[in-house]
Amino acid sequence: MNPKENYSTFSYSFFTKKDMHPIHTKTIQIDSCDIHILQGGENPKTTLLFLHGKAFQAETWKELGTLQAVLDEGFSVLALDLPGFGKSPEASLTPERVINGVMEASGCEKIILIGPSMGGKIAMEFTLNHLEMVEGLVLIGTVGIEENRNHLAQLPSATLIVWGENDQISDPENGVLLEQSIAGSKRVVFNGAKHPCYLEQPDHWHQTLLSFVKNIVQ
Repeated sequence: MNPKENYSTFSYSFFTKKDMHPIHTKTIQIDSCDIHILQGGENPKTTLLFLHGKAFQAETWKELGTLQAVLDEGFSVLALDLPGFGKSPEASLTPERVINGVMEASGCEKIILIGPSMGGKIAMEFTLNHLEMVEGLVLIGTVGIEENRNHLAQLPSATLIVWGENDQISDPENGVLLEQSIAGSKRVVFNGAKHPCYLEQPDHWHQTLLSFVKNIVQ
């Protein structure tokens, strides 16, 4: 399988529900660079910030129904397009600067950070550098585990590790390593799923994510 996550034509189901809580499309400027975001909710104290994989974008989370599922439970959401992806043009901004800038523009002091694959690596490394800003961490089929191996134990206990049983891009053993390294973390394996397990099993994904989030914000 192509290690560059060539899932751009992957077929997944859409979550069809009336938008009781609107999701707004915005462009914010960070160091004079335009960054496209999706934003919804009125609870900035509990905001879930979604990153994306290499073949995807912020809109993926909206189409999948994840943003609406979170909003319907009373939480706030942010999803961003990294520079060069989706509707964000190429820019000489680091992912860390983008996340910081989006948080500043949105008035978020703490977030629950979600990242699949490439986005998981970014989420993991951002958290290691900003432990005080990340209330919870969700890593889905994350890459870059080995290069951060010596620092994994520093990640917060409120970490959810999600993996597809048949992931051929990031070995499921990486999920085992994360669970063993992060005290108090939780690992969930999606049986029969490949690398984009959240796309293959959206209902299971939403149930898993919301259960984790509700446990954090009790």
